[in-house]
Amino acid sequence: MRQGRIALCCFLLTGLPQTAIAQGWPSWADDAFQRRPSPRSERPYSWDVPERQEPARPPYANALQDGGGRPDIAPRTPPVVTFSAAFPARSIVIATSARKLYFVLDGNRAYEYEISVGREGFNWTGVEAVSRKQAWPDWHPPAEMRDRDPNLPEKMTGGLRNPLGAIALYLGNTLYRIHGTNDVKSIGHAQSSGCFRMLNADVVHLASITEIGTTVSVVDSLPAAPEVSRAPESRGPTPEYTPPRSPASLVDSPAEPLPTQRARDYQTLRDETLRRPSNPYR
Repeated sequence: MRQGRIALCCFLLTGLPQTAIAQGWPSWADDAFQRRPSPRSERPYSWDVPERQEPARPPYANALQDGGGRPDIAPRTPPVVTFSAAFPARSIVIATSARKLYFVLDGNRAYEYEISVGREGFNWTGVEAVSRKQAWPDWHPPAEMRDRDPNLPEKMTGGLRNPLGAIALYLGNTLYRIHGTNDVKSIGHAQSSGCFRMLNADVVHLASITEIGTTVSVVDSLPAAPEVSRAPESRGPTPEYTPPRSPASLVDSPAEPLPTQRARDYQTLRDETLRRPSNPYR
């Protein structure tokens, strides 16, 4: 009997962990202090944590959009002002700070049109020439513009809804134009991406007296502000025109491309604007 008790004690002592035996603690306490993971915590998760995804960019609108109707636009004769700046007759002068376009006449006179110019970062100065005229031009928004507004199409045909208006006068080999607009509220402001907007009736009048190859001088301001006055008949004839049945009749055959491109293009102006330290979107 005594030998059986001794054998039972030996069996119990050999079955306990050595740490628990030394400190007199039960085996579960030894497991807790050693912080061994439980069998349940060692099992893998039954689900995967989804990766963070960037929001999907909205798809572009239809590749082609209809610009609307093409009605006959009656030209509107602008006021004649005294113009003493040293620019040749039958040339175009654009004063961006004044938001004015002048078609220079003989005898220190000029037609004066109200326009919209390039917004900050997209305004420019230089000398170009009218390389072609296009009635109801198609509009091809640049990729950067379509990235900002996915609702824009890749192409919009000419029409009243088209932002290029009834007719466009292209400047040299650049992307800049003098064109009509359906946004009347923009006239007199700096809102474009480098083009010059005019009311449709005004641009039809300008196109009727402008020839291919006409010099276009874009300046910040003129030496002296012209004053509105009546055109004296003795100082030279005012260019006359026959009102066209439609803007398409104003279009001439395109001239040869100009050998040089002096005006900065849209991409260059955009990059320079983004590099400015004061740009809040930098």
